Formats: sequence, structure tokens, C-alpha cells
Amino acid sequence: MSASKVFTIVLELMAGLGLFLFGMKTMSDAIEKTAGAKLRPILEKFTSNRFLGLIVGAVFTALVQSSSACTSMVVSFVDSGLMSLYQAVGVIMGANIGTTITSQLVSFNLEKYAPIFLAVGVVMFMFIKKEKVNRFGEIIVGFGVLFLGISLMGNAVEPLKESIEVQHLFASLSNPFIALLIGWVVTGIIQSSSVTVSIIVVLASKGMFNDNLLICLYIILGCNMGACMTALLTSLSGKKDAKRAAMIHFLFNLFGSIMMFILLTVFGGFMQNLLFNIISHGNAGNYIANSHTIFKIIQVILIFPFSSLLVKATYLVVPGEDKDHVGYGDSLKLQFIGNKTVFNPATAVVAAQNEIERMGSLAYDNLNRSINALVTKDEESIKDVFEVEKNIDFLSHEITSYLVRLTQMTVPVEDLKSIGGLFHVVNDIERIGDHATNIAEAAKATKDKNIQFSKAALKELTEMVETVNRNLHLCIEMFRTREDTHLKEIEELEDKVDQMERDIQDSHIERMTKGICSPEAGIIFNDIVTGLERVCDHATNIAFSVLKNEQ
Repeated sequence: MSASKVFTIVLELMAGLGLFLFGMKTMSDAIEKTAGAKLRPILEKFTSNRFLGLIVGAVFTALVQSSSACTSMVVSFVDSGLMSLYQAVGVIMGANIGTTITSQLVSFNLEKYAPIFLAVGVVMFMFIKKEKVNRFGEIIVGFGVLFLGISLMGNAVEPLKESIEVQHLFASLSNPFIALLIGWVVTGIIQSSSVTVSIIVVLASKGMFNDNLLICLYIILGCNMGACMTALLTSLSGKKDAKRAAMIHFLFNLFGSIMMFILLTVFGGFMQNLLFNIISHGNAGNYIANSHTIFKIIQVILIFPFSSLLVKATYLVVPGEDKDHVGYGDSLKLQFIGNKTVFNPATAVVAAQNEIERMGSLAYDNLNRSINALVTKDEESIKDVFEVEKNIDFLSHEITSYLVRLTQMTVPVEDLKSIGGLFHVVNDIERIGDHATNIAEAAKATKDKNIQFSKAALKELTEMVETVNRNLHLCIEMFRTREDTHLKEIEELEDKVDQMERDIQDSHIERMTKGICSPEAGIIFNDIVTGLERVCDHATNIAFSVLKNEQ
């Protein structure tokens, strides 16, 4: 074979691999953008039962065509506290089954339909002015490019069957350990077992392994090990539980590969005959794809009953607790976003919402701290209000910067739409924090100048604070749950606070005309009442941001 012919084949192979990788990424990203926000709640809610988690993990991964995407999402869920390790274990095992769907599709020889997929996808994406149709068009284009890449790789491999040197090279690959290592390293570099197994399917279907089909099964075991690299790398920036979640993925594939390696070594001939001649009817491509799927199912059947032990094993590999754990009230530190958390586009907005909820709770507590300081004139409470306000301002700046970065990234479409509302929520919470500091300043002024409020004024203020507190609590809860269960009560409380402000202002003017309250006390009191009414307005804005995002 001439040098120019070899160069052409290598070029076609690289081009085909490039198209395959690009098509898979395009399709996976498009599916994640289209359905990621809708699939995420399913992943959260149906994982309390490990068997349900197994099914959800398999279906989710089959849809997004990537176990790496699913396991990385699970790692980020565990990192942010949305999912426990015992919930994650079922999803991760299911993801290992779901990932085999790609090689099954490749084995069906759909590459001849690639032009049809591309034509239909391009028309849907380019010429139809409907967003949903455009999204599905992008998915179909990715699907078409994927199979176009397979077709190009297949055509490039075809002449290699006639090369004696190439045949000898594949025939010489007889050491199972080397085969496993090749699969591990190549998959670790590409970071997708779906891709490497699909390449083996293409090579096998073109007759490249006809004299050594059993060795392909050892390569597949290595591919399964290499697939763990993405989750392990993702977890490096996360908490210890995130590392343990990635370790579940690794240990599952390690123990599963060891078991299958032993079975292949002892019963290799029988297993090849069963998988190739009986199950796959002598089709080499189907043989690889079916072996990949069956191996994963066997691994799940054998390991799933011991999933609790698998979780416990991760505590031996990753011992101890996080030394730099960020608590709810820790000052000038981020708990759910930032460099020390796992970033995943599919869960990035959820992480931002959690940080915003934390910011809202801090503002709620600080408001009550400021009211307490006003009544008790406690110097420490006044100082605490100003210290917490620094934390709220810090969170406001960091969350806003984070949301700006998200708008420039590929995130699910529904999440992208919600980011605009989150900017407003952050601003509303920051303003609530400002009103708390205004009340703390009023508390300091009344202490320094020995200004006293009348009992009637304090009684009215207490009633208004209770109503504002109730409204703020319900609004933060509505933001957290994304449910409008208490919307009617929120609207009623908003109206009630507006009326209370008018009534209290009138009552206070009457007290000042009678000389019960001093003018200085009256000015401060009026400012506090007005501030509380605005707090209620900002709280209601937070609640309505949820409704706008749902529409």
C-alpha cells in the first residue's frame, strides 16, 4: 500500500471521527438544551427509590446519548446537596446501561440514511421559524452528522481489509490486558465510551477483527473503565461527596470489569459462541453492540444488590469530611456556586437558585435582627446587621457575575429564559438587605439620642413586622419550591401591608399632634414603616418572578 493511499485513509478516518464526535456533541447538547430542564426534576424526584433511580438513569442517558453527561449531572447534584449518595448509586448504574444505546444504533447500519436526516434537520433548523421545531432540527442534524461520520470511517476502513500488514496488526492483539489498557486509554482521552465502542462496532462490521473477535470484548471492558474519567475530573473541584459520587461510577466499572474479565478468561469460547452465533446471528457489528449492552446489564444485576456496600466503599477511598465546608451564615463565601463547587451546565441555574435562596434567608434573618435591635437598642445586634449586610452585598455581586457568565454558556433553553428573572430576584433581595440596614441605622440613632417610641407605635410596628415577615417567608418559599400554592395569601398580605402603612401613618400623625410622640421619633418611625412596606413590595416581586418564568 502506497504512502499516499495510507495518508488518504488516515485523513478519511480522522475526518470521519471528527464528524462522529461533532455530531454526537451537537445532538447531546441540543437534547440537553431542549429537554434538560424538564428531565432534571424527574432525575431529582424519582431517585428516592434506587430501582426507580436505575430506570431513570438508563432512560435519561439513552435520551442524551451520554453517560458522562448524566454522571456529571449526578455529581453536581450530590455536590450541591440535591441528591444523596444512596440516591445517586441507582442513577449511575442506570446510566451505564443507557450509554449502550449509541453502539446499538451504530450497529443498525443507519449511515445510509444520513443524508435524509441532514436534509430534514437543516430544513427544520434553518427554514422553519418556530423555536421548538428549530431545537428538534438541531437534534436531527447532529444525528445525521454522527452517521455521516460513521459512513466516512467505514469507507476509509474498507481498503484496509486487503492490507496484510493491517490484518497482522489486528491479529497480533492477543493479550487481554493490553486490549483492556488500549480501551481504557483511548476512552479516557476521548472521554466517551459510546464513541470508542462505536468505532469498534464499525471496525468489526468491516471485518477487521474476524480472526480475533474475542479480544474486542476485552477492549470494551477497558472502554468502560475509561468512561469514568469525565466524572472523576468533574468531581475534582467539588466537595468530598461529589468525589464519592464519581468514585461510585469508577468502582462500579472496576468491579464489573474484573468480574467480566474473569468470566471471559474462563468461559471465553462459550461466551463468544453465545453472543456471536446465537444472539447476534453472526453479525460482527451487532455482536459488539449486544456484548456491550449485555455486559452492562450483567454488571448491574450482580452489583445492584450490594449498592449500599458500594457507597460505603467510597468512604474508605475518600475518607473524612470537608474542612472548608461553607455554612449558611459563613461570611463572604459561596456555598453552591464558585470555584470550589462542581460546575455543570444542566444544573448551573439550580445552583444559582440555591445561592439566591441562601441570600434571601440571610436578608430575612437580618431584617428581623434589625427590628430586634430597634426595640432592644442592643449594640451587638446593630453591629451584626451591618456585618451580615456585607455578606449580602458580596453574594449579590458574585451571583450577578455568575449569572452573566451563564448567559454566555450553553445551558438548557428553559433555564436560559429564567436567568433574566433571577437578576431581578437578586436585586430585590439586595434591596431588602438595604432596608434592614436602614432600620439598624434608625436603631443606632434612637439609642444615641435616647429617642423613645410610644407603646401604641411599638404595637403597630410589631403587627406590621409580623405581616411583612409572613409575606417575605412565603415569597422565599415560593421561590424555593417554584409552586404558587400561597400566591393568593401573598397578594392579600401585600394589600394588607399597604393598608397598614396608610393607617399607621395616620395614627402616628394623630399621636404627634397630641404630643404623645416627638417629631424626631415621628420622622424615624415613618421611615421605618415606609421601608417595611417596600420590603413587602420587593418580596412580592420575588414571588411573581416565579410566575413569569413559568409562563
